[in-house]
Amino acid sequence: MYERLLNKQTRLALIGLGYVGLPIAIEFARHLSVVGFDIDERRLERLRKGIDPCGELPPEAFTGKDIDFTSSLEALREASFYVIAVPTPIDSHNEPDLSPLLGATRTVASVLKPGDYVVYESTVYPGCTEEDCVPLLEKVSGLRAGEDFKVGYSPERINPGDKRHTLSNTVKIVSGCDPEALDTIAAVYGLIIRAGLHRAPSIRVAEAAKIIENTQRDVNIALMNELSIIFDRMGINTYDVLEAAGTKWNFLPFSPGLVGGHCIGVDPYYLVHKAKELQYHPKMINSGRFVNDSMGRYIGKKVVKKIISQGKNILGAHVLVMGMTFKENVSDIRNSKVADIINEFEDFGAEVDVMDPLASSEEVSRAYGIRLVESPRRKYDAVVVAVAHDPYRQLDESYFLSITTERAVLADVKGLYRGRIQRLVYWSL
Repeated sequence: MYERLLNKQTRLALIGLGYVGLPIAIEFARHLSVVGFDIDERRLERLRKGIDPCGELPPEAFTGKDIDFTSSLEALREASFYVIAVPTPIDSHNEPDLSPLLGATRTVASVLKPGDYVVYESTVYPGCTEEDCVPLLEKVSGLRAGEDFKVGYSPERINPGDKRHTLSNTVKIVSGCDPEALDTIAAVYGLIIRAGLHRAPSIRVAEAAKIIENTQRDVNIALMNELSIIFDRMGINTYDVLEAAGTKWNFLPFSPGLVGGHCIGVDPYYLVHKAKELQYHPKMINSGRFVNDSMGRYIGKKVVKKIISQGKNILGAHVLVMGMTFKENVSDIRNSKVADIINEFEDFGAEVDVMDPLASSEEVSRAYGIRLVESPRRKYDAVVVAVAHDPYRQLDESYFLSITTERAVLADVKGLYRGRIQRLVYWSL
């Protein structure tokens, strides 16, 4: 298989061209003939023009790459090595929504041939690949896993907005259904990963490793958020405390904040789901999720109290929220907890404007029913800097004074302006 791919006697297909799948497809297209498959025709149209809808890859990244962007099953049939990198979200009850994953699995199964490989990158609970996906591959294709085709799992480690820890310079976990599959999958990924590969002893180990990466971060951030609530009641700035504690060599550099997006705010629920199937109800993971999911509303309430403490009526108060994406310097708005802050203000009767230099106004309107403004359009009683985008880091107190009323509140969620605000009512986590 490896030699056939290298000699372009067959093709590699990447199913799902979002923020995970696209950079993987582009990297493989440096060495192999690639089919970039997606069901979103609008996305495909932009990709054919060399435009990354996620804003992560520059136009020149597409130049000279052997890749076709398509939704054609016939084109997909030309491949023999399939990499599935579709979203694995949760539903309104915080339960895993496997419909995109199983839909992609059915699509691949419909073109699967003897000798083919299927590798999953999507984040799932341990056992999902072999218990949910493989049986579907077998049922639709009529082939037998391990005998007629091989399966593997190599969890994605793409971090949107991170230009330091890139796909090629980050160690990649690989696993396979048997030693032969593992060797081949490792050889294929070795073409694009300079940092080296870690060969997991089983697919389940690889799945578990991925899901605890984000669960560990979630629990640690929850601790910081809980500490920030406690320190706020003491009148202590959390970032001052973290700066002091960080002078010890083994203190871990986590900080409080909003936990949204597709990974940290979602993946722990997959592990919780599997644990409950095994008759165990995880307490620490659920507690961390509760704390982090509550932070948007908590921040909203704190700012409301600050506005009222200045003798102002919250009903009809004008509030500007700066930042709508789930984290700094990305355009991704999925599962953004900034929406919780906005909802809290509106529940109290405040009038809220929202702006973001990176988010798509159309996508925000479609996902949250919120219309972005391009710039401040009135004097505000409070400004909430919710996302630490680089352009916001350059702002100073004079800017905020120019767009606020007297005795206005500046809520600095990530502590960007700590020690620099004298005339506004300042608050941060």
